[in-house]
Amino acid sequence: MASSTRKLTAELVARVERMEPDPGPEPGTREHTEAEFAAMAEALLDEYRPTELWVFAYGSLIWNPEFDFLESCRATAFGWHRSFCLTLTRWRGTREFPALMLALDRGGSCQGMAFRLPAQDHSGQLAQLLAREIDANPPTNVPRWITVRTGQGLLRALAFVAARDGNAYAGQLPPERVAHVLARAAGHWGSAAQYLFRTVTMLEEHGIRDRNLWRIQSLVADEIEDAGLDGHQVPEARFMQR
Repeated sequence: MASSTRKLTAELVARVERMEPDPGPEPGTREHTEAEFAAMAEALLDEYRPTELWVFAYGSLIWNPEFDFLESCRATAFGWHRSFCLTLTRWRGTREFPALMLALDRGGSCQGMAFRLPAQDHSGQLAQLLAREIDANPPTNVPRWITVRTGQGLLRALAFVAARDGNAYAGQLPPERVAHVLARAAGHWGSAAQYLFRTVTMLEEHGIRDRNLWRIQSLVADEIEDAGLDGHQVPEARFMQR
């Protein structure tokens, strides 16, 4: 089959944009408390106590970091790649139609952005970041110190990677299946298509082109156009299979 030349646009995303009620945590799970996030932050600092605190961003942290930073630069993580491998049943998906979210999965390499955070209160900054990024309790999107290469040389940075034994790990899915989900899923934070569009747009602004992600955004554009999708349609139930 010939590859698509379509590109996901704001107009196409607007067609499928909708908001769904927040279903809350999955049965059998619960949200972390502030004290638990604080303890996790301290445990991370026990592993590695940086003079300069860097965070490696590969998805929504690039376009919506929600933290103060002093500088940023392009960075490459080796041994990890950007993958839609996490299942979401809230935020940008529902129990009936789960979404997919990016995480770092093992293998390959990933170009992203490294952010240097202020020098003071590393514990508090990390706790705030953990509260934003960790998906559930127990989590599948977990924090890890990794080494990234930048124009300044090698840096140790905090990143969020997929725990392959986690309940939300979807595995390595074909791009066509990923696109089917992203074109249709939405939650109380909006659509999965919007998440993809914002990520691709911001990566492009930084001169970063992820070949797999660019293929997926083109396939999502195809899905929206060819299936005549719109935000008033409620997709049929489709559960992700491990």
